[in-house]
Amino acid sequence: MILSDRKLGRLTKKEIKDFYLYISPWLIGLIVFNLGPILASLVLSFTEWDILSPLRFTGIQNYLSCFFEDPLFRKSLWVTVYYVLSVPLRVLFGLLVALLLNQKIKAVALFRTIYYLPSVISGVAVALLWLWVFNPEFGLLNYLLWKFFHMNGPAWLFDERWVIPSFIIMSLWGVGGNMVIYLAALQGVPTSLYEAAEIDGANSWIKFWKITIPMISPAILFNLVMATINSFQIFTPGFIMTNGGPNNASLFYVLYLYRNAFQYFKMGYASTLAWILFVIIFICTLLIFKSSSRWVFYSGEAR
Repeated sequence: MILSDRKLGRLTKKEIKDFYLYISPWLIGLIVFNLGPILASLVLSFTEWDILSPLRFTGIQNYLSCFFEDPLFRKSLWVTVYYVLSVPLRVLFGLLVALLLNQKIKAVALFRTIYYLPSVISGVAVALLWLWVFNPEFGLLNYLLWKFFHMNGPAWLFDERWVIPSFIIMSLWGVGGNMVIYLAALQGVPTSLYEAAEIDGANSWIKFWKITIPMISPAILFNLVMATINSFQIFTPGFIMTNGGPNNASLFYVLYLYRNAFQYFKMGYASTLAWILFVIIFICTLLIFKSSSRWVFYSGEAR
């Protein structure tokens, strides 16, 4: 039976109404808990507000204060950028682990599970664990340095020069998430490409550089973008392990934002810091995507 255009129109309208009715809880949540606070923070970034007092509009004064009057803003930004510069190291380390666990070895599933588990452990638990590892007096790391190399290890988290390298070392602990993505990409590389390369006399290095890397480049791009975004937003380790010390050497940007918002109750200034961070992350992400056209290969794409 063929429906008339009028009946079909009524049916379509009913389906549209049902659609919006069913997704209304999500839409309400999006507006109330996401878009609403985002727009509110944008407005607050142009004000001075300590929660208890009425809002006072200050224009772009908060932004000017950040760049020209606040040395801790510049310090926290530099500390965070220093940490972000380690992103390629983490991306490479995750790839190396994935390459090792992509081999046909006994109990490979067990090893994959062991390497993946740290990435799902609570950030606070990991921070407390690494506090023991980095302890300069009875920590595991300094003990191993003395036992095998007869070296006195540095003070790590208590030394201005070593505190950020300590966090970088700690960040390698959580490459399991990247590793899983790399493994999926590696197992999706057609074996016929390797077989054709072997017939042409290609060695292992050429196969890796000319086949493996191009074929998994979308996974590398994804991990690079996500690691960059997450690194700019690092908070828990700096808050739990050092609280910005020593001498603000680990005052990460989000930690400084947190202090302004929930310790100094400078909500307007904290909102300004948040929007500056958004712009920085947006620009960095955009630059990565712009550069990807030169080194990311997608299957079926003409070259």
